Amino acid sequence: MNERSLLEQIQSRSASLESRFPDALVVGPGDDCAVLRSPSGDLSLVGVDQLIVGRHCTPDTPVDLIARKAIARGVSDIAAMGGTPTWALAAARLPTRYPHADELFDSCAKWAEHWGCPIVGGDIATGPGELALSITVAGAPHPARGPVLRSGARAGDLVAVTGPIGDSLSTGWHLNFEPRITEARLLCDSLGPDLHAMIDISDGLGLDAHRVAYASGAVIEIDSERVPARDGSASPWRDRFSHGEDHELLVTFRPDGIPPGSLTVIGRVRAPEPDEAPGARVISLDGTIAPGSELGWDHG
Repeated sequence: MNERSLLEQIQSRSASLESRFPDALVVGPGDDCAVLRSPSGDLSLVGVDQLIVGRHCTPDTPVDLIARKAIARGVSDIAAMGGTPTWALAAARLPTRYPHADELFDSCAKWAEHWGCPIVGGDIATGPGELALSITVAGAPHPARGPVLRSGARAGDLVAVTGPIGDSLSTGWHLNFEPRITEARLLCDSLGPDLHAMIDISDGLGLDAHRVAYASGAVIEIDSERVPARDGSASPWRDRFSHGEDHELLVTFRPDGIPPGSLTVIGRVRAPEPDEAPGARVISLDGTIAPGSELGWDHG
């Protein structure tokens, strides 16, 4: 079973959680973060992500960059909901006789504090195999806009990205990206309720746009020529849209909204035609249409 099928099964099995726990769970599995309600009524964002050496970085990656990426991945999920990070938990499976444990802890703590989510606890185990980190990051939703979900895209919305797409591995971007916390906050400030949907582009522009469209019951059409390429990228657009680990934000908003100037509009949202399934479509210069669901990374 590939990652996509497994996630769909988990989400399906968890579909009743929000109705079974209405006082505590606002949004369950299926978005960048869960949204939880405290007994006093305050909302929190909570997400968890893993970094496995050999999968998300090479064994010779400097320890500080491994720690940075591990923390940044979770912080980016908070940004995708329009939130501000507040705290983190870190669990590590260290290789037997791992010589860099102190350095790793210090770097994780440094980067967590850098993004405003100090590590407040965690767990350590040792065993055979490569280093694996599991980072939980919590955050506070935007105080006025509230959590921004994947499922809010509406027909007529514009679709935009916060930065260039593609070749994150070959350019080193995947180790040095800056989670778009500031950009997300500005979007919430400037657009408010006109900001309808948002997602962290981690598995490829095409696939993550498809996730927004599918969750919203809509069709997202992307013009491949309007998507900005990262400096140093020489890949064809199909590859750029599939590589993943961009960690930019894809957003949808009302066309009469006034977004910050840093956004690049790349497409639009429309209602599905009769018998047309929701999803993303990427339209190339010659008019070829590629399904977004086929343009992404899957941990199969």
